[in-house]
Amino acid sequence: MRDNEVVNVGPEPLTFDDVIRVARHGAPVQLTEDALAAISAARQRVDELAESPTPAYGISTGFGALATRHIDPALRAQLQRSLVRSHAAGSGPEVETEVVRALMLLRLHTLATGHTGIRPTTAKTLAALISAGITPVVHEFGSLGCSGDLAPLAHVALTLMGEGVVRDGSGNLQPAGEALKQAQIDPVELAAKEGLALINGTDGMLGMLILAIHDLAALVRTADVSAAMSVEALLGTDRVFMPELQALRPHPGQALSAANMTKVLRDSGIMASHRDPESCTRVQDAYSLRCAPQVAGAARDTIAHAATVAGWELASAVDNPAVLADGRVESNGNFHGAPIAYVLDFLAVVAADLASMSERRTDRFLDVARNHGLPAFLAHDPGVDSGHMIAQYTQAAIVSELKRLAVPASVDSIPSSAMQEDHVSMGWSAARKLRRSVDGLTRVLAVEVLTAARALDLRAPLEPAPATAAVVRALRETVPAPGPDRFLAPEIESAVRLVAEGGVVAAAESVTGPLS
Repeated sequence: MRDNEVVNVGPEPLTFDDVIRVARHGAPVQLTEDALAAISAARQRVDELAESPTPAYGISTGFGALATRHIDPALRAQLQRSLVRSHAAGSGPEVETEVVRALMLLRLHTLATGHTGIRPTTAKTLAALISAGITPVVHEFGSLGCSGDLAPLAHVALTLMGEGVVRDGSGNLQPAGEALKQAQIDPVELAAKEGLALINGTDGMLGMLILAIHDLAALVRTADVSAAMSVEALLGTDRVFMPELQALRPHPGQALSAANMTKVLRDSGIMASHRDPESCTRVQDAYSLRCAPQVAGAARDTIAHAATVAGWELASAVDNPAVLADGRVESNGNFHGAPIAYVLDFLAVVAADLASMSERRTDRFLDVARNHGLPAFLAHDPGVDSGHMIAQYTQAAIVSELKRLAVPASVDSIPSSAMQEDHVSMGWSAARKLRRSVDGLTRVLAVEVLTAARALDLRAPLEPAPATAAVVRALRETVPAPGPDRFLAPEIESAVRLVAEGGVVAAAESVTGPLS
């Protein structure tokens, strides 16, 4: 399916691919007929409760700690406006467009389940915003992850009202009212229950979880390739990756990682040069080489667990109160972000550990006591040239930051709303730091690829494996071969782009076929 094809949003769960295409590639959306029917049926029940003299939470009452006040019908439109305006209280840097688009799509899906009581016209307006590429400005700080991502979602709801600030389809900042007018989208006057229905969800943290899972699934394969390059260039052994050994500890991710490394190292002239006992007297490689599949494999299994949790959340309808299939409207706690917050934090641990092991392999290249015949720091003329000495410093600085980011956000809680919301998930905070962790891991792996490629070139005339040679060639399209010291930062950024865009894995797969 092409990125610009419409993503249909109905009561059934969205896929990870749906989220990626809308969030990152600007795909438009449309509500299905089933969604519109479900939305209409739920709305009919909300309208009945709104007309009843009996107070119903979120429909004819205040919210949170103010839920005991029954709101006069004449004030209910003002109640919805006030709710959205007061909750659109974010601060700090602007959140990335892809995150906001994911948040909007996931909120639209919850509306499409028919469990929120939104009006069809309001849901259609949100779909129109997404399709027009209008992205509300959402800020870094404001969400406690309970009741969901209130402040970020409120900034989106504010846009539906024609208020606030947005980025248009060209990325330009505009007042929301002007952007809607240019896109021929009418602002909505929110009716009973709609304010809550638009802001009471886990959509921001879920969107960032899905984006991170997508990125980490690619980075863990890159880690297999970069580790294989390091094993090869450091004259390590691939015997430890044999399937018979992996089967003794049957973690599924470990077996996949070891199989990837074996494929990448196949037919290596460098590996063949030291297979016999006379040419290689070492008994065992360092853990950062020998145990690479165990660490990357555990990362894979953790990513798989996080994907399971994300799948459950994609199948959810998160709102409070919720409209049940039999017409009851019930208060609940499904908005609590703990399930997502935990795996967001877990993935930050994964990113930190993968990066930590990668940095240790890079460091081995630079030390003549451990690099088995390569020049100090891989320098052209050690002493005159510093080679990759400071590239490793850059890695070390990032790894140190990643360790701090691996400290879980979800163990914290600050009570809010006059102690009504006395335990919160901090899932949004966990998601924000995970995004920085993914970026840091990308950069650390890029430095390892850059360093390992230089070491492989320095092993000439020994020939690397066809797959690792393909990675070196892909890098050499933007980074020159070894020589005297050059301005290194642009070369690191070239390697970062190659990793981030999947070029390292693609180059290896041009020889090996698909890696797991």
